[in-house]
Amino acid sequence: MSEQSEKKVALVTGAASGIGQALALAYASVGVRVVGGYFPGDPHDPSETERAVVEAGGECVMQAVDVRSAEQVETFAKVAIERFGRLDFAVANAGLLRAAPLTDMLDEQWFEMLDVDLSGVMRTFRAAARHMSDGGAMVAISSIAGGVYGWENHTHYSAAKAGVPGLCRAVAMELAPRNIRCNAVIPGLIETPQSLDAVNSLGPEGLRKAALGIPLKRVGRPAEIASLIRFLTSNDASYITGQAIVADGGLTVRWPG
Repeated sequence: MSEQSEKKVALVTGAASGIGQALALAYASVGVRVVGGYFPGDPHDPSETERAVVEAGGECVMQAVDVRSAEQVETFAKVAIERFGRLDFAVANAGLLRAAPLTDMLDEQWFEMLDVDLSGVMRTFRAAARHMSDGGAMVAISSIAGGVYGWENHTHYSAAKAGVPGLCRAVAMELAPRNIRCNAVIPGLIETPQSLDAVNSLGPEGLRKAALGIPLKRVGRPAEIASLIRFLTSNDASYITGQAIVADGGLTVRWPG
């Protein structure tokens, strides 16, 4: 077996920016090849992720995928096998964030959010499980909004993100006989294009104010969440499965005074 074929391969949705892009770079640093998913409707250029990974000495293939489509997600997973001959890790990171007051929320808004942020995780894991080598690992990205706290005007988002840890626990049990582990990561306030959106999220000024209430006195960086995900999919985390791990600078354990 060649050294190239022994290199592990990861699926990463939402890889064109933010945490997903940072994870592709984190994987490049340890020789994990990446099949990165991106949504064509997003403004981020997926070639930037490819370029950054190559410059870091890694390998990355970017593939358009809408996680609302079972067919597209299945094709996405098959790219790992067709291009690299194996699949070891799957990270469900793609997400939608939209503000909508409960009293004005349309059913279509509710179902679209769950379709991306919760059902999209299921589709990613389902497709990956069909192709993943035994002994692999999966991680899904939840959020402190829903995973721990509530968030006004974001009932649909909070509900979807609250469901992610439960999904991961069930997947962890179902795939344990294959020694495939599954965990959820619950990021706190992280500076990403999504959180910098002042219409649907906090925006730059909101993040600055929120940082004052975080014990570490700052919001997180995408690379810090990427490092946690990389750890959870590594052999160093070989006895961790079915867990929801919070990375929030101490926000959820602070004294409320």
